[in-house]
Amino acid sequence: MDKPAVVIRRALLPLSWLYGIGVDLRNWLFNKKILKQHAFDIPVICVGNLTVGGTGKTPHIEYLIRLLSPWYKVAVLSRGYKRKSKGFLIVDADSKVRDVGDEPLQIKQKFPNTLVVVDKNRVAAIQKILSIEKAERPDVILLDDGFQHRHVLPSLSILLADSNRPLFEDKLLPAGLLREPLKGKERATIVLVTKCDPDMQPIDFRIYINGLDLFPYQQLYFTTFDYDAVQPVFPELQTVPLLLDELRKKHLFLVTGIASPAPLVDKLEHKTYNLYTKFFPDHHQFTKEDIQSVRRMVQSIEDDNKIVITTEKDAMRFRALPFLDEELKKMLYYIPVRVTFVDDTEGSSFNHKILEHVRNHQTNSRLFKK
Repeated sequence: MDKPAVVIRRALLPLSWLYGIGVDLRNWLFNKKILKQHAFDIPVICVGNLTVGGTGKTPHIEYLIRLLSPWYKVAVLSRGYKRKSKGFLIVDADSKVRDVGDEPLQIKQKFPNTLVVVDKNRVAAIQKILSIEKAERPDVILLDDGFQHRHVLPSLSILLADSNRPLFEDKLLPAGLLREPLKGKERATIVLVTKCDPDMQPIDFRIYINGLDLFPYQQLYFTTFDYDAVQPVFPELQTVPLLLDELRKKHLFLVTGIASPAPLVDKLEHKTYNLYTKFFPDHHQFTKEDIQSVRRMVQSIEDDNKIVITTEKDAMRFRALPFLDEELKKMLYYIPVRVTFVDDTEGSSFNHKILEHVRNHQTNSRLFKK
């Protein structure tokens, strides 16, 4: 398994030590119940991580929606990162990215029957969700990126760990990318190692099993991404999707504003002879100058057999841009991702555990009320 070395900014380690003191103190206050945690009479499944940057939270939230929605009414609660609005908002399919954030809007448009809410104050948001009329009230809440939001006490916590940057080799901010020390993993019921090579070897599994060193009460699973057919960002102008195998002779211009584009780059490098990349920071708001630079990159190749490809999350922001010309709109495609388990047996085990948790939590709540 050839993984790039985890880059640590050694000169900043003294600042990481100071940061760690603050984080440890905050966690100690919660553990000693000096800072209050709120538990709710509804299953609250937290999906989060210990690091800054992309571990694949949104695709895993979508996996849980697909798993749960045939049986339960599901709500997703997100902060709505980088939105310009404030307070509690219910996301509609026609909401604006600037008001609700790109990921909540993506989820709502893909799952219109799912209640999607954004609010920085997760406790107040859950209280408002529970005040919804009983017939419309959700049966389970998925708490997006809530692992460090300890004012909410989840009924189950799922911790995501990017296989490309092992937690046990990382350091605290600002020297590394850890939001809190590795021992924070102890709060998780389930740990998912994400973005794995689907052809992982036994030695690769052992590296993560030994490095994470989980407790017996914790379950460890390994997931990967499966990529669907490439879809037009503006289907009203370009209606035909493209199969991945149809990209071989095209010039692909990959433009992303995500934290970790490496897995997508690796996938596309196996699908085309001609890949050109332009990366922006995570959740980047594209400007006119950015689009001009993309256009110059595209125009540098005279062949007409070319497309601009982006991620599903970035597509939300591209659709909101008022200054895209029709020619570029016709060239824009996004590639949807779907979470799968490296081992199908693990997938069945994970599904059973999640469904059993929600079912048992609801049964216990009804018995308690009686």
